[in-house]
Amino acid sequence: MRKGKTMTRGAWILVATLVALLALAVVFAVRAWNVAGEASGLDSQISLHGGIALLLGAFGTIALGAGLMALVFLSHRSGHDEVVHDEFRERFPETDDDMPGR
Repeated sequence: MRKGKTMTRGAWILVATLVALLALAVVFAVRAWNVAGEASGLDSQISLHGGIALLLGAFGTIALGAGLMALVFLSHRSGHDEVVHDEFRERFPETDDDMPGR
């Protein structure tokens, strides 16, 4: 967000809804795992440490994806992509028509 700007009421409602949906998905996944374990006759309950590892893994994956998307956005915005594209076009002029997005 920009300095001095606050989230609108609609944005807060959207964030709250998404967090609630995420919590609901986690509850559903844990219950499905436990039901599948009971149906198979095996003791496959998710332990506390397993649940923590699951949450940390999911959070880490989402954070990594968000970080990489932020880098793609910043790279495009700063013009680094154009420098590489121009150099590629100079080295391989016959591929200009094959370049995606052009």
